[in-house]
Amino acid sequence: MRLALLSDIHANLQALEACLAHAQSQGADRLAFLGDLVGYGAQPGAVVQRVMALAAQGALVLKGNHDEMAVQPPRQNQSMGESTALWTHDQLDDTQLAFLDGLPLTLQHERVLLVHASADAPEQWRYVYDTPMAELSLHAASMLQGVRYVFGGHVHRQSLYYRGADGRLIAFAPTEGVAVPVSPHRHWLATIGSVGQPRDGSTKAMYALFDSTRAQLTFHRVAYDHHAAATAIRRAGLPDFFADRLEIGR
Repeated sequence: MRLALLSDIHANLQALEACLAHAQSQGADRLAFLGDLVGYGAQPGAVVQRVMALAAQGALVLKGNHDEMAVQPPRQNQSMGESTALWTHDQLDDTQLAFLDGLPLTLQHERVLLVHASADAPEQWRYVYDTPMAELSLHAASMLQGVRYVFGGHVHRQSLYYRGADGRLIAFAPTEGVAVPVSPHRHWLATIGSVGQPRDGSTKAMYALFDSTRAQLTFHRVAYDHHAAATAIRRAGLPDFFADRLEIGR
């Protein structure tokens, strides 16, 4: 089975559609959305509606911290992300809000654990941005029966870790479009990057494709009309910062 892994769409419909089309061209059999469907971007309603339709067709969907904030906007804004939560909430209808509210924090699918942030405390939205944090997440996941792979998002970058023969966790830098052998004899953790708001200096959207039959994981980058997505943000009256970020990839 080829499972397309998409995370951190952030209400960017243009990036989502580009990644969906690319995943289809790569022979994806099933889709998994790892949270943060909304936040930052200008089209939360359209994105949630699209994912709801895909969920009805069998897609797996998780909740992210921005999805949670959209359902219950914070009373005080302590970050740029929180500043758009109320606006996002007002763009969603009751059905869409109920869909986001009902999403799980983790899902186990065969040997795979899907999570938005860290598996050791998914409700705390910890960032898995280095080897020590990856160790915490992977250790928690390895306590679950049969889990060999942990796939998450949240950090908006693509990374891969595996447990070596001596038990230590090793970081591996993936190359765009190159399949990485991920034998189930080891434990693996990957952050699959952001569909809708990449932050590594490239404007290309990010997603990954896991081939469970061949035991391969491929990290993809997909060009899309990021100028149109940025223009939509400005027209919506959202902070220019979020539009600028799409145009420079940071």
